[in-house]
Amino acid sequence: MLDRHAIREDPDRFRRSLRRRGVAPEAIDEFLELDRAHRALVTALDGAKAERNRLSAEFAQAKSGGADAIADLRRRSSELGESIKTQEAAAETAEARIAELLANLPNVLADDVPDGRDESANVEVGRFLEPTRFAFAAKPHWEIGERLGILDFERGVRLARSRFTVLAAMGARLNRALATFFLERNRAAGFAEISPPVLVNRESLWATGQLSKFSDAMFSVDGGELFLSPTSEVQLVNLHRDEILEADGLPICYTAFTSCFRQEAGAAGKDTRGLIRQHQFEKVEMVSLCTPDQTAAMHEKIAGQARSLLEELRLPYRMVVLSAGDTGFAARKTFDIEVWLPGQDAYREISSCSDCGDFQARRAMIRFRPQAKARPEFVHTLNGSGLALGRTLVAILENYQQADGSVVVPDALRPYLDGIDHIGP
Repeated sequence: MLDRHAIREDPDRFRRSLRRRGVAPEAIDEFLELDRAHRALVTALDGAKAERNRLSAEFAQAKSGGADAIADLRRRSSELGESIKTQEAAAETAEARIAELLANLPNVLADDVPDGRDESANVEVGRFLEPTRFAFAAKPHWEIGERLGILDFERGVRLARSRFTVLAAMGARLNRALATFFLERNRAAGFAEISPPVLVNRESLWATGQLSKFSDAMFSVDGGELFLSPTSEVQLVNLHRDEILEADGLPICYTAFTSCFRQEAGAAGKDTRGLIRQHQFEKVEMVSLCTPDQTAAMHEKIAGQARSLLEELRLPYRMVVLSAGDTGFAARKTFDIEVWLPGQDAYREISSCSDCGDFQARRAMIRFRPQAKARPEFVHTLNGSGLALGRTLVAILENYQQADGSVVVPDALRPYLDGIDHIGP
């Protein structure tokens, strides 16, 4: 949620941000008009209520003036009461429209986010290792996994529908090893482990910005009152919804391993094979709640932690800053970490690390006191994948594939697999 006062103070900043995102800036003008009308209504309403109070005080004095004086006061009080009801209804209508308008406006972009309409304008800011090359033709992970008997796409469809997959034998073990490896490394880096519910309510999804913008991408149950979580960012941020935190307890850092569910409604015909775009997938998430002066450092910490996991697995990656048009609804700046996939001859996103500023905290009413008895301020929230398990599994199968069809197990994972060093047919 955007700051109303900040929009009033510098509307051009918000217009510029919307234009950079490719969104029409007229919503800011509509907000300013509604805001002026609402504040005028509130001022008039306050005046009318003060007048009603003054008339009430006159009733005691009017008794000495006879029945006519009392009748006149009653008439004026009744007319004023009807006027107050009308003004209250108008103020409520204006406030509801303002709330609806603001709920659908994306976060204001950070100044250093590069211009651009889409991912083609993303700017690379670092990379690790050169892309893996082989003396043989690299195979995609779905061919590798099916030949090894560890990925079963046909039975996934039989059990559910397309974009669901069964992990079998060493596929399931490798997936579990990755989850443990990620959680242990994140915990060692200062992220407290949480195991939250997978179902979340509307309030939680609205707070993090998913419901108003991405409701068509989620699975719902219980008549649309509960949703299968699209990312545990939702649960981790909402742990402190409607709370006031103490500054000396910040930053708070969480990590969680959960199943995630997405309709992928906007991805028809894209990545229809393999594990890249599934309706159900597993992910280890990192979230931080902090003070504004801690935000930049926490953004680097989350992105750095995600990178360190790939580096320990010796998987080539690059990091990019998303352009204005590619930055998500709730984010003001995002680093994407893209792992190299030889079978696709391309880098693909494996972790998205976003600084959301106070955007989510305003929606969730998560605040902190800078000092004892000080007026509460909104925290800043940040999130990042650490990491997506399915895409990491894809990266391992494709980067560690061998000419004979086997796959070498990365050194970092062998302690979690009883020392197994390769997966053979």
